[in-house]
Amino acid sequence: MRCPCCKKSESTACADCCEPFHVGLRLPSTAEALMRSRYAAFVLENAAYLSATWHASTRPRVIEFTPGQEWLALRVIATRTTGHKATVEFVARSRIGGNTQALHETSRFVREHGQWFYVDGDVQ
Repeated sequence: MRCPCCKKSESTACADCCEPFHVGLRLPSTAEALMRSRYAAFVLENAAYLSATWHASTRPRVIEFTPGQEWLALRVIATRTTGHKATVEFVARSRIGGNTQALHETSRFVREHGQWFYVDGDVQ
């Protein structure tokens, strides 16, 4: 299976991309890698991974998925890292009931004890 975080023109398998993060074999080394793996987890509805990579200060008790939402593509616009903090600006396209949507967000990340966590984000 092609990894959801990659462009459709790329043939990178999930097993060689985000899956090692999802199953705990490796930690993402950058905030962008974490953001991409979290996008893939949304596509795969992997709530356990999303919860584990969400900072405890902002993590919801329950992660819900929108029924019928089909994630179409991810485009990373910019990544900025300063020490143990980072931002990743991206656009994620999805479709629900035949209507295409775009989520344009600048996400904030923090690295604690060598692991990156999603903190929150500003939707554009």
